[in-house]
Amino acid sequence: MKKVLVGVLVFFTLTITQAFAYNLKSFTSDAKIMAAMQLLEQNGDYDVFRNLQKNAVKVKFYHLSMNNVYAANAYDEFGRRVILINSIYKDAPVEQIACLIAHESCHTARKATLEEETTATTKEASCWTRLKRAGVSYPETKLTKRLDKIAGLHIAAVEDGNNYIGDKIASSSFYRAQFGLN
Repeated sequence: MKKVLVGVLVFFTLTITQAFAYNLKSFTSDAKIMAAMQLLEQNGDYDVFRNLQKNAVKVKFYHLSMNNVYAANAYDEFGRRVILINSIYKDAPVEQIACLIAHESCHTARKATLEEETTATTKEASCWTRLKRAGVSYPETKLTKRLDKIAGLHIAAVEDGNNYIGDKIASSSFYRAQFGLN
């Protein structure tokens, strides 16, 4: 009887898990991006996929002319949303690519707002705190430094309830100009 019960439980677990699995190939054909998305899926970041699926978003590496841009949302010639990850990060660890995807998946408006950017950056920081593996030496890049910095702000905010990420974004000259806050 125990064997039958265990068998039934295993069957239902596998069935339910597959029912909630996303078709990652519908979002990208790039193996590295697919691995990053699998990592997000394995870690329960289903909101990322709901956002991507809701907006029929594709994700790909793309040469962004500004090197200080990690990733961006754009629209293709048919008006569909595309997440462009700067191709200079093509060799970045999949954990970092996953964080960029998580961030960009939060953008739904054609023009970002301070609130949306804060939500997206908080999601990115939250992902990095969960996905960054202890004992792993990550490359000393601008992306690693940025992720470590926003993760630190996120951890501090969780501890004391302040909105350090939102404050940082609101005080940035780049975002102040972008959001018309000057």
